[in-house]
Amino acid sequence: MPRFLKEFFNRNGTGMGLIMLGLVLFWTIGLIILPQLSMLDFSFRPNLPPPEYGGPKDVYTLENYQYLIFGPEGGSQSYNSVDLRVFYRTIIAAIFVTLFNLILCYPIAYYLGQSKGNHIRIFALMLIIPYWINEILRAFALRIIFGESGVINSVLMGLGIFDAPFDFIRNDIALYAGLGYAYILLMIFPIYNVIESLDRNQIEAARDMGASWTKIHRRVVIPYAKPGISSGCTMVFMLSAGALAAPQILGGPSSLWFTQLIYQQFNDNNDWPQGAAYAIVLLVTCILFVLAIMRLFKVNMGDIGK
Repeated sequence: MPRFLKEFFNRNGTGMGLIMLGLVLFWTIGLIILPQLSMLDFSFRPNLPPPEYGGPKDVYTLENYQYLIFGPEGGSQSYNSVDLRVFYRTIIAAIFVTLFNLILCYPIAYYLGQSKGNHIRIFALMLIIPYWINEILRAFALRIIFGESGVINSVLMGLGIFDAPFDFIRNDIALYAGLGYAYILLMIFPIYNVIESLDRNQIEAARDMGASWTKIHRRVVIPYAKPGISSGCTMVFMLSAGALAAPQILGGPSSLWFTQLIYQQFNDNNDWPQGAAYAIVLLVTCILFVLAIMRLFKVNMGDIGK
């Protein structure tokens, strides 16, 4: 038996260790790996009626992936400009939401991690309480707030900034704000957990040596918080790129999300192989982004999982 398993069973006991190990294996293999492998297999299959499954036409093919790039055969364009544009816009928007959350959440996480007192617990509780409400209800609430007769337009018009209501939904401002708000805790708490363990004496020593606040964060805090930053960026990007409820509720007519295309292929077109191919493309893109984040911050998977 490997050494780490011996230590695991010695620490938790044989019975509890087997239960915990079985649950982890069931979660990892049964609920993650096997469904993804099934999706991968679907993505290489042609879209056939059920009676033809396993027949001579049910062979592996790349046509579902080719459709994403080139579109339908005999189309008027040489490539699938609509779906590729939606895919590109989704990835860029997810990166923008990730950067926005990082800029917004880093000061909050630093304040929470380096401050002491009961008011910090109250502040943290105020951040958590809104998330007791269902995500869909929060999205509808944001749609009301950003609507033409919503709170924001009422305030801006009352102050004389706008003469007429501004369409935050059609301009995708409500969508980006909704995505950023939906995953803000997933950026704050990984960074907070790391910064909380940072010795304040390091910051005080850098300040005594004449370092500015910018240099203190660039040379001391940020390098120490890299695992939390990379973990937060990874989760926010993947969830933003894979969001479905927020784009459907808060998105304007021209803000089609790639996950909505996947949903249409599965449910509206009943084309599971095509939907599976689109889902695999999005999954691989997210994995490549995670690897890029790890390389950028020079962290490994163990650091992200801390």
